[in-house]
Amino acid sequence: MKKGYLLFVAAVAVATVSCRQEKMGPEAETAASQGSLETKVVQLSDDYSTSSFQLKFASVPTEEMLSDLLESKGIASVEPLFVSRKDRKELESRFGLDRWYVVTLEEGANVHQEIRKAAGMASVAMAEYVCYPQKASDGIAYPAQELVQTKGTKDGFNDPMLLDQWHYNNQGSKTYSPTAVKGADVNVKDVWSRLTCGDPDIIVAVVDEAVCYTNPDLVDNMWKNDGEVPGNGIDDDGNGYIDDVYGFNFVDNNANINWENKDDSGHGTHCAGTIAAVSNNNRGVAGIAGGSGKKDGCRIMSCQIFSGRRGGSTARAIKYAADNGASVISCSYGFTVPFASDNAFIASTGSAEIDAIHYFEACKNNSVLDGNIAIFAAGNENHNYAHYPGAFYDIISVSAFGPDFLPTYYTNYGPGCNICAPGGEAGHLTGTKEQYQKSMVLSTLPKDIAGSDYGYMQGTSMACPHVSGVVALALSYAKQLGKKYTVQAFKELILASTDDIDQRIASTATKTYQTGWSIAPLNLAPYYHQMGTGAIDAWRVMMHIEGTPTETAQIGRSQWIDLTPLFGTSSTSLTYLSVEVPQETITSMGLDNVKPANDAKHPAIMDESGKACVQFGRLYVYPTKLGSGKIKITAVGGGDHVGGGNNPPGGMALTQEISLIARDVDGGNGTGGWL
Repeated sequence: MKKGYLLFVAAVAVATVSCRQEKMGPEAETAASQGSLETKVVQLSDDYSTSSFQLKFASVPTEEMLSDLLESKGIASVEPLFVSRKDRKELESRFGLDRWYVVTLEEGANVHQEIRKAAGMASVAMAEYVCYPQKASDGIAYPAQELVQTKGTKDGFNDPMLLDQWHYNNQGSKTYSPTAVKGADVNVKDVWSRLTCGDPDIIVAVVDEAVCYTNPDLVDNMWKNDGEVPGNGIDDDGNGYIDDVYGFNFVDNNANINWENKDDSGHGTHCAGTIAAVSNNNRGVAGIAGGSGKKDGCRIMSCQIFSGRRGGSTARAIKYAADNGASVISCSYGFTVPFASDNAFIASTGSAEIDAIHYFEACKNNSVLDGNIAIFAAGNENHNYAHYPGAFYDIISVSAFGPDFLPTYYTNYGPGCNICAPGGEAGHLTGTKEQYQKSMVLSTLPKDIAGSDYGYMQGTSMACPHVSGVVALALSYAKQLGKKYTVQAFKELILASTDDIDQRIASTATKTYQTGWSIAPLNLAPYYHQMGTGAIDAWRVMMHIEGTPTETAQIGRSQWIDLTPLFGTSSTSLTYLSVEVPQETITSMGLDNVKPANDAKHPAIMDESGKACVQFGRLYVYPTKLGSGKIKITAVGGGDHVGGGNNPPGGMALTQEISLIARDVDGGNGTGGWL
């Protein structure tokens, strides 16, 4: 290759290290540039490129600085790592993206020698080996036979295979798993029917294997770059990438998004389907934010960083997502190397990927947030810590539970794991072959390599897109309501919107799981308070966005619900005027008739349907099935009657709305767990 450098480059064949830190100031980076080779050279994995490495300069390099590098016989070219966007120059500079360059070596050059020589330059702040991440999945897909005729609708949608997507609405059927538990899901069905199904303005970038954009259940929800004319070899929209219609291939550095490598598993396509497969289109599966069948689903952008056994630049993929409108990145990959702290992972001054993530989070691509949201898988090694980059303190990292609402045998847990979601878990050998597969997560696959457009996979890779899908759905609902948040506040809202998994863990000492061709016990004690804030609950997220207090009711028994969240500590002494229960709440939760106590001093205020009442300052209900809903309650503030007109002086009418989630276990307000 001819020696030289390019001010802008459309593709660089590298894969970057994942790491995260607060942005360094000029003094710190100047000190780093004057440090020893040991503090300036970073290698985070034994799996690295021998043909290239990356440099971060202490300041934007001059032509003279780059020429100095090219004097080495081992260096073929020095090029900017990132494609620059004219309207975001200030933001690129703030996060140091304009100081990152990739160095490509001459054939036969020694990467260790060349990286140390480059690090010895006073102008270089950091020299980084190009290390390759791993997918957070075993990479095994089990094709599923497509059902083309609906057996009946479920959750208001007509997707025939939705019946087997227990991870959206788990009714405890043994067809999923011999140990399936009601409510081990993301609780999304009532969100679809009453609140939102998605919004095409919300784009989720799948940073993973290629997304099969021809899959019949994805094609209508794929992000499409309308400014690009496909196949003409021209960068029509001027974004620095040629023919990037559905995204970009950062492995081969072209617009040919390719899911047909013999070593591919369909990993990216599977994640994409969970996020936003087209819902209610009378075929296949549904996606969490896939719309209602009216082309109103969230969009999927494919940022390909894996092709078979080869990797591509995660840093450039993340910046591409930021620059082309993504509001969420769903990243089911990471590094298995353990680190004692975020700073230990960073090792010295930072890395290309963390700078790109900071840049992504700071870009504003939607009307709801002042930036964007990054979500990562926690990892599948059963380690008692999350893997980086998801382990960073301010990135959402997702652990996995199975259809039994217990931690999966493979999931990472503990420090750095912020929240959990369905990841699937292969059924036991004691079950049927169908149960073995159906206990995993069902989603889309590339038919070219899987033999079917649909199939099952498991891993925190599958848990991650569940959270990504719920976040996309939440952004859709917040946009609908005209709500606005900071990125930090929205991340906190997501982590506070969970169901309690610790009660289930505490009540189950051990579980069995399949390992190889045998069954083994799994001690659950280490997972207690180690699965983040709990299990993501889509309905609870939407109620947080509305500002509606939410309580959990246990199915199968009558119970009193505390009204303090609605009316304060005086709730037990207020006079109540009415209770209103919509039919959709009665239907969703299967509310049965209640029989209040016969107490003259505390008369019951009954809903006209007889399905709920207020007595003793508490709400009385009897749910019989899983579901979610709202109930309106009116009380008097300042007396025992409402004043006004010819009435004696009285109080003010206070109407408040409470949200109820009926689950198979009691509790679950999002306050438990490690964070």
